Amino acid sequence: MARYVPDIKTQRWVVISPSRSDRPLEVGMDAKKEVKGCAFCDGNESLTPPEITRVGGGEKDKRGWKIRVVPNLFPITDIHEVIIHTPDHNKSIEMLEPKHIEDIIRVYRDRFNVHREDGHVMIFCNFGLEAGASLVHPHSQIVVIPRQINLDALSREPVENMIEESDTFISYCPDFSQWPYEIWISPKNDEGMFGDINDGEVWGLTSMLSASLKRLRAIYGAASVKMIRKDKPFCYNYYIHHDKNWFLRIIPRLVHRAGFELGT
Repeated sequence: MARYVPDIKTQRWVVISPSRSDRPLEVGMDAKKEVKGCAFCDGNESLTPPEITRVGGGEKDKRGWKIRVVPNLFPITDIHEVIIHTPDHNKSIEMLEPKHIEDIIRVYRDRFNVHREDGHVMIFCNFGLEAGASLVHPHSQIVVIPRQINLDALSREPVENMIEESDTFISYCPDFSQWPYEIWISPKNDEGMFGDINDGEVWGLTSMLSASLKRLRAIYGAASVKMIRKDKPFCYNYYIHHDKNWFLRIIPRLVHRAGFELGT
């Protein structure tokens, strides 16, 4: 069970979750090889807790799925789910077909709405060791935080440095960006929460998320970036804001935060 410790002075909270220290870590994070016994791979369904839901065919906890949702064995909070994007160990989300990505976004929306009365619903993806992923196999996570806890979260920033615009979404790089090449995707509809998006908006978000991640992957291949990264793998985080005026924030891990950033 998670324990929540408040700091009365700052009104911030610390979550103490001892089970997280037991989670497996794939040393080296070599995405070019399938890890023997990867719990998220096709055929290893028995290595996860019983699945909550799936997209695709086949029986529960058997092969034939396209996307699986299972409880996290090493939860941060009392409600913590894993969305396994694909049976393919080596395909990150931007490598998938658009319809497959759309199905992932639909799962995000459905699970958000299942839990929206339970607390703050956080949906996030850590891709790569430097982004905090402990497993190579592409996946996202849903964590529900008790509503009485105030989250120290960013609010939607004004649109500056626009990258792309569609009928439903805008992608841009806010002036304040804390990371190089940080991208925000915001809906043109300023009201509502992520779980309120309709099917047309699901497709709009699918297209913009895929395009944004592909752009960032291309930047990783640029000569100037290679000098910084020294051929380290492409890593990123993204998360969906939990409240009204939601947005999706993508953070590519081109650099590390050092003493100046941490101290100021």
